[in-house]
Formats: sequence, C-alpha cells, structure tokens
Amino acid sequence: MSEAQYQNLLQAGVHFGHMRKKWNPKMRQYIFAERKGVHIIDLNRTIECLDDAAKAMKSIAKSGRKILFVATKKQAKDIVTDAAKSVNMPYVTDRWLGGMMTNFATIRRSIKKMQNIDSMLSDTTLTSITKKERLTLQREKTKLDRVLGGIVNLNRIPAAMFVVDITHEHLAITEAQKLGIRTIAMVDTNSNPNLVDFPIPANDDASKSVAVITKIMVDAIKEGLEERKKAKAELETAS
Repeated sequence: MSEAQYQNLLQAGVHFGHMRKKWNPKMRQYIFAERKGVHIIDLNRTIECLDDAAKAMKSIAKSGRKILFVATKKQAKDIVTDAAKSVNMPYVTDRWLGGMMTNFATIRRSIKKMQNIDSMLSDTTLTSITKKERLTLQREKTKLDRVLGGIVNLNRIPAAMFVVDITHEHLAITEAQKLGIRTIAMVDTNSNPNLVDFPIPANDDASKSVAVITKIMVDAIKEGLEERKKAKAELETAS
C-alpha cells in the first residue's frame, strides 16, 4: 500500500481507537500507543490486515459467491448500503433479525411473502381488497422491505460477511461462526479480533473511517468480478 493510501487512512481517522478503559486486551498487538487516555491503532498493522482481507474479498468475488455486508450503526448504514449495491452484493443495514442466517429458510419465506404482497399491490386489476386492506398491506411491505430488502436476491447462505463493528453486530458474528461463514470485519480497540477470520483494526465509529475501509473492500470485489468476467469470456472464445 502506497504512502498516499497510508495518508488516506490517517486523514480518515482510522487510527483512533476507544478510551483505554474500554479496551479489549486481545487488541494489544494492533495498538501503537496511548494518547490522552485514547488508544491509537497501528496503521501499519491495519494495512497488513487490509491486504489480507482484500485478497480474500477478491477471491470470493472471483469465484462467483456472495459476500453479505452488515452494518446497522447509524453512521455506517448508508455508506455500506451504497457500497453493497455498487457490486450487487446483499446487505443488512437496518436490523439483524435473530436467525437471519441460522434460520434462513424462515427468512426466505418472509421474503416470499413480501414479494407476494408487492405483486398484489402492483396488480391494478385486483379489486377484491379494500382501501384499508391495501394500506395495511403497504405498511407490511414497507416494514419487511426495510429489514429484508437488502437480501431479497440472496437464495443461499453467503460465503462470507463483511461487518462493521463486531461488538455491535455480535448476533451476526455468532451466526456466521455457527455456519462456518468467513468473516471480514472492522475491529476497534474495544473488540475481540479473534472472533473473525480477517480482522481489520480500525475506527468503526467515524463515518470517514468506515467509508475508506469499505471502499478498499469494494474495490477488491470489483477486481474479482472483473477477473471472473474475463475468465468467462476467454472460456467462451476458446469453446
């Protein structure tokens, strides 16, 4: 990673951790110093971890498998939603429902229900429902769409998850562990990096920090998708 990229991380405040009293000792290896009671993350370690995480992202995307983006914190949800959409990946940015992955069959039924409601509301020839019933259906669809809209096209368990703040998203991390889903995550100084496969030591509270780390992950996915596209084109040409 170039000096310019190092400066980008620095300017985004990626190095700012939590107050020392909130730290998780398992983050010791990623902490550079303490200033005025605040832990400073070692950006050299962040860069090493980013490189490993980006390689994993690229490989998964190249294989054609899905990566689920998870970030329900206010300062991260819009950034992560836009990022996931840009590479056609599923996302959860409103609320993590218990069993979203471990009880995926039930979640798929809820998605099917949402799609059925949408079809009913779109059918202009349907006259059997009253205005009140239509309003009730619209409200239910809006509620379901807010929570499940980001995974509407996810037909099977994803190969990996990209998570912002593993302490806040502990339910998602627990479900990923149970199912063997690989985890790539921004991990701040108050969290346990051993809970994920590819921890990225970084400030997970500042929107600028979330944005710069997420962009690097998305760029890696784009590279993987582009290589997949080229490989398929070459195969078709050869045949």
